[in-house]
Amino acid sequence: MTHGSILLVDDEPKIRGALAAALRDEQHDVTATGSPREALRVLNERPFDLLIVDNLMPEMTGLELIREVTSTMPVGERPEILMMTAHATIESAIEAMKLGAVDYLQKPFEIDEFLVVVRRAVERERLRTHRDYLITERDERFNNYGIVGGSKAIQDVVRTAKLVAQSRSTVLLTGETGTGKELVARAIHDWSGQREMPLVKVNCAALPESLIESELFGHVRGAFTGAVANKKGRFALADGGTLFLDEVGTVSLTAQAKLLRVLQEREFEPVGSERTVKVDVRVIAATNRDLRHMAGDGQFLEDLYYRLNVIPISVPPLRERREDIPLLVDHFVARHATRAGKHIEGISAEAMTQLTQASWPGNVRELENAIERAVVLSTSPIIQARDITFAPGLATAQAGLPSGNLKTNLDWVERETVRRALGASRGVKKDAAEAMGISQRALSYYLAKHRLDSAG
Repeated sequence: MTHGSILLVDDEPKIRGALAAALRDEQHDVTATGSPREALRVLNERPFDLLIVDNLMPEMTGLELIREVTSTMPVGERPEILMMTAHATIESAIEAMKLGAVDYLQKPFEIDEFLVVVRRAVERERLRTHRDYLITERDERFNNYGIVGGSKAIQDVVRTAKLVAQSRSTVLLTGETGTGKELVARAIHDWSGQREMPLVKVNCAALPESLIESELFGHVRGAFTGAVANKKGRFALADGGTLFLDEVGTVSLTAQAKLLRVLQEREFEPVGSERTVKVDVRVIAATNRDLRHMAGDGQFLEDLYYRLNVIPISVPPLRERREDIPLLVDHFVARHATRAGKHIEGISAEAMTQLTQASWPGNVRELENAIERAVVLSTSPIIQARDITFAPGLATAQAGLPSGNLKTNLDWVERETVRRALGASRGVKKDAAEAMGISQRALSYYLAKHRLDSAG
């Protein structure tokens, strides 16, 4: 059964208490009041799935309360409305329905009947909310598939992605963690002629070295301990479509050699099999590492680097497209307000200034995390500066910033951010990453980049 948040308004204490108890027995979250004006105040403070209102009350009638709610609250934010009264007339029923009530109950009624009507209304509201969320997700697909920004840097990425999508060439997406490389990969696939075929994603960094070949190429039963059945690999699953290899720089040299063969010959053998499998797959790889430098150090096969780097696309970090931050903020506020069921109208100028001046080592992903936190923590329709929480060292204060060029300053900010986060977490990397709003993998990248250990 779907459980909902319900605001119950009835000026008769015994009836109000009995109905509230019955609703709570059904595991609904119930707020009950005998005052329509109090109900309006509560509705402005938090969202509800259902408003149940009596008609004849001293302060204002139920019809007047419904009229006030429907005239002041946007359609997507108002609850479903159920009216009940002991003085039913055809006229009041018609008026309630015209104003937006979904049902009408005449007192006295059986509790079981009441609960059925409530259950139906709550389910209808949840379905509407889900529909609105899907519409939002659909609209994002038509807005460059979620790639938000009007800066020249990001528009160059979009323009290149659209051109690349018309070919079957291999693409290498480079850029720091959190810049949106996966979004670009999805956009390329969805703009391509293979959009109806699978887009299969592989996070290479998350796969143990002992399993990555099996994941990519599949295996036959008995190939190794635990291989109790044949399994298709990601290449086979993506046949006819696109395979997205995220964090490709983490793949072992042994697996790199096999990956090179697939890109060259478009064929492979599953682990433990002598049968050759041919595939027609477009590969999009992504990395936050310098593969050219790794190839020079013998950590990455040079031939594989050139096979992957047919069409290079560099996704810029957020600090290089700060003019996009207000657009991204509005986008994330709308997304997370919908998901949280909160009425958020916007963000204050002071809060926006804080966001546009922060360093954002975790890039767009870190910005989204900050906005999600702000939406959850905000107690008013306008997100204030106090609602914005930064990881240690991410605020805009410039105290102690070294003199020198911009890259030197940026490196210092990154290093200080990581150092302070580690210090605050007493060297616990998991806690430091959570405080910064980035993944542990991203934290490991910054630790290696700035030669920091867990002691800071």
